[in-house]
Amino acid sequence: MTWIFVAVGLAVAGLVPLAVLSARVVVAARGLSREIERADGRLAPVQGRLKAAIGASVRTEG
Repeated sequence: MTWIFVAVGLAVAGLVPLAVLSARVVVAARGLSREIERADGRLAPVQGRLKAAIGASVRTEG
């Protein structure tokens, strides 16, 4: 019976680091998502101006 308790304890102890690292990955993914949204918000106006400038130069050349 003791071996069962030892085996279960080792199994749980082996899962704890996986749970901790998984939580860290989730937190980092959320931070990366926020950073991407922030960068996209900063680049959107510049991208619009660039597309307008390219469109104007194509119309001028064509």
